[in-house]
Amino acid sequence: MVIVAGTTSYSAYIIKDVVNEVFDKKNLSMAWVVAAIILGVFVIKGIAGFGQEVLLNRIGNNIIARYQSRVYSHMLRLGIGFYNDNRSAYLVSQIGQNIAGIKNLLNTMITVVARDFLTLVGLICVMIWQDPAMTIGSLVVLPPAAYVISRYVKRMKKLSRQEVDLNARVNSAMVESAQGIAVLKAFTMEQQMQVKVDALVRSAEKQANTIALVNARTRPLTETLGGIAIAGSVAFGGWRVIELGANQGALLSFLVAAMLAYDPARRLASFRVQFEKSLVNARMLYELLDTKPRQSDLPDARDIEVTQADIVLDKVAFSYKPGENILDSISIHAKAGKTTALVGPSGGGKTTIINLIQRFYDPVSGSITVDGQDIARITVASLRNNIAYVSQQPVLFEGTVRENIAFGRPGASDAEIEEAARLAQAHDFITALPGGYDTAVGEMGANFSGGQRQRLSIARAILRNAPILLLDEATSALDNESEKLVQKALDTLMQGRTTLVVAHRLSTIRNADLIVVIDKGQVVEHGTHGTLMRKRNGLYSRLHNIGADDGEMIDDARMEAHG
Repeated sequence: MVIVAGTTSYSAYIIKDVVNEVFDKKNLSMAWVVAAIILGVFVIKGIAGFGQEVLLNRIGNNIIARYQSRVYSHMLRLGIGFYNDNRSAYLVSQIGQNIAGIKNLLNTMITVVARDFLTLVGLICVMIWQDPAMTIGSLVVLPPAAYVISRYVKRMKKLSRQEVDLNARVNSAMVESAQGIAVLKAFTMEQQMQVKVDALVRSAEKQANTIALVNARTRPLTETLGGIAIAGSVAFGGWRVIELGANQGALLSFLVAAMLAYDPARRLASFRVQFEKSLVNARMLYELLDTKPRQSDLPDARDIEVTQADIVLDKVAFSYKPGENILDSISIHAKAGKTTALVGPSGGGKTTIINLIQRFYDPVSGSITVDGQDIARITVASLRNNIAYVSQQPVLFEGTVRENIAFGRPGASDAEIEEAARLAQAHDFITALPGGYDTAVGEMGANFSGGQRQRLSIARAILRNAPILLLDEATSALDNESEKLVQKALDTLMQGRTTLVVAHRLSTIRNADLIVVIDKGQVVEHGTHGTLMRKRNGLYSRLHNIGADDGEMIDDARMEAHG
């Protein structure tokens, strides 16, 4: 940048020698010397410019890579509640825009503040060297330009934040449409979504045009003031040469320096508007980075020591919103090595209990202990390392089947992965795939059926070999054939582990060592299948009889109708 600035300034300075030593004295040999010098200056400037462009791009790309890594690392530390409050597609789009804005901010700072500032300083030095009085006269246009530009800055802050929001909403709508394309087509919603997205696109376009208008308003001002400065210099300088006999070479050198100084001066004048636009992106990104994880480790937190995996919830209360309790002073004892089934109407708090045990959220009051250790006082990582979790909606990540199973225990051998798949009743369908265990799973496991995805999820849990197993309606969304295979895999997985299962399947519930019936955030009944069935008017007994009459499922609709 220094070389580029220096060569630009020198190319203006040497004009004086061209006029005085070549034209005035008609010195042909000097013309060749000056021509060679000018050629050398521009070659050096070109090489320096090449190096500058490569360096700036490397710096910008490195900054983007570091911020992407930092943001992703921070996102992994944020709790489940954060993602419940923020749509994922919107969040990712917003992050992408803000990181690009930071790259633009730093590149702008380097090129404008560093390169253009150095170039402008060099050219002003040439102007002062040639004619100090005219230099002072030329610079009087700068304060008015700075004043007018400063008035646009506040408006740019608001407009830029709105632009990021609108673009994120457009991208979010497109991503969600792609993810839910089957539902969208099944309900013939194409036209509705097209209208919705078109409206967002038009709003984003209008916002971008408004920002461009605000940014472009600086151009007429800077062009006019620049023209006044240069025109005034030509008129005043011409008068001095004609009337006072001033040096023609010095005047021409001054004018060339002034014209070369115009572009960097204009960029510096409008820099504050561009800077503020990019600064909005930086602020929004740091708002995310400053978000504190809700379930962070206490300063004196220690790793958990699991011996029996005995779980106790003691008078636990929890609410997602203040004053709206999901759980109300609930107490449950899930004994070591036993299966505890959680049964109850939808919204009663069953899944919330599963989430609290994993510390996805913290209770408002009460405590949860594992082998007598309060999970609020142990490290989150050590707690979750002792838990295997299978949800109703299994999640598969980008990669191969082998890699997805290995998420259960990174570093597991191929033999261990395949054994886990066998126990999960998944080995046969995996080996039938074209690539076997190295088959790509596709986006969110789109290449597999629901039952296959669930068995891969169970294989992952088997490989983890954790003492605590949490099952959240792991079979309720499957057909009968898939359910039988998955249930067989679950029976293998549950052996010898402390298991909490949210279930509607009667066969799963009947075989549990303890059944806890939860309604409206409270335990209304608990006991074994036999003891609960002897309570003729009990909620479980009535629901069981309804389920036995109508099939093998206790569903939420029946529970709510008969609760």
